[in-house]
Amino acid sequence: MERWLVQRLSGRLGARPESRDGVCANVDFPFPGRLIGGALALASGIDPDADPWQPDRLVWPLLELIDSLRDEAWLAPLIWHLDSAPDRRFGRVRQIAGLFDEYGVRRPAMLQAWAAGRDGPDGEGWQPELWRCLRDAIGVPSGAERLPEACRRLRDDPALVELPARLGLFGLTRLPPGYVQALHALAAGRDVHLFLLHPSPVLWDRVRDAVDGNGTALARHRDPSARLAANRLLASWGRDSRELQLVLASGPARDHHLPLDDAEPVTLLGRLQADIRADRAAPGVPLPGASEVRMQLSGDDDSIAIHACHGRPRQVEVLREAILHLLESDPTLEPRDVIIMCPDVETFAPLIQATFGAGPGVLEEEAAEAGGVASESRIDLRVRLADRI
Repeated sequence: MERWLVQRLSGRLGARPESRDGVCANVDFPFPGRLIGGALALASGIDPDADPWQPDRLVWPLLELIDSLRDEAWLAPLIWHLDSAPDRRFGRVRQIAGLFDEYGVRRPAMLQAWAAGRDGPDGEGWQPELWRCLRDAIGVPSGAERLPEACRRLRDDPALVELPARLGLFGLTRLPPGYVQALHALAAGRDVHLFLLHPSPVLWDRVRDAVDGNGTALARHRDPSARLAANRLLASWGRDSRELQLVLASGPARDHHLPLDDAEPVTLLGRLQADIRADRAAPGVPLPGASEVRMQLSGDDDSIAIHACHGRPRQVEVLREAILHLLESDPTLEPRDVIIMCPDVETFAPLIQATFGAGPGVLEEEAAEAGGVASESRIDLRVRLADRI
């Protein structure tokens, strides 16, 4: 997303009329966690580098606390888990410290209830009691406990943080409730804009009407909005966007949608995209009371192609050849316009690097024509991997 923003801004900043030869440099693109965490830390008066609730710093008092409580009956499940693999003890306790940190960001209300001595309706086992013991041992309020007061200070004194009058967050797929509260507090004294990707404005309006400003965190099997999508692809692939909308519905906000192209689709891919945008059931699954309208496809429609390949290495090889054919057939297409998505990035990453990576003996004139880097025996494409663990 940062790379895309830089490329788009460079077409406007300093660009000559009727040209896109501008420059975008020395612009800071902080992650939401750094931006919001820094604002909350400043409002709380605690240096993030000295915060005892940081996971890496929390693991040491947590280890000592578990050792001192190992004879407690309520902690027996955790003690058994740690004793079953002594060589992994530190790593497992570090995971618990990370979970407590995640709870503070994603479930602040739960930790606030734990601090008040209240557990969930179904109980959370040994975790609330261990967290309370840890809280007493540290003696400093956790981030979740500091959140309400920090948000109040940000609302009352917008100049407390040195941030511009307008903030824009781009391409978010998830936003923890704690961050939403902080953004609402920052929005009291400045404009805060979220530029989100949503597949269907029709579903957005349907969810908004169903929620009616009462968004809350629910277990997925209890989420009523999960059954609002008529298109099966939208119901599955659009889950992150829909759940983000539920989180945002917990506070005041106004939403705007970009205008969509209402032209009749002429390809199979266009039909699928139009059905998702309009939240229509896929062909062959008409809505109750609606007549099915089948689309007539042209014989040369290759907007969607399915390749049957034996094994993952062959899949990547075929993918590379398909991309090279696209680059050759469309002179306006550039490598930066191509995105590759796969279900398991960690598994495919070494295969993609080996198959796409640049080889020795680069020939610049061939590289310019192919949109990549060419060697004497093959044309190689440079790939940038993202979302790796």
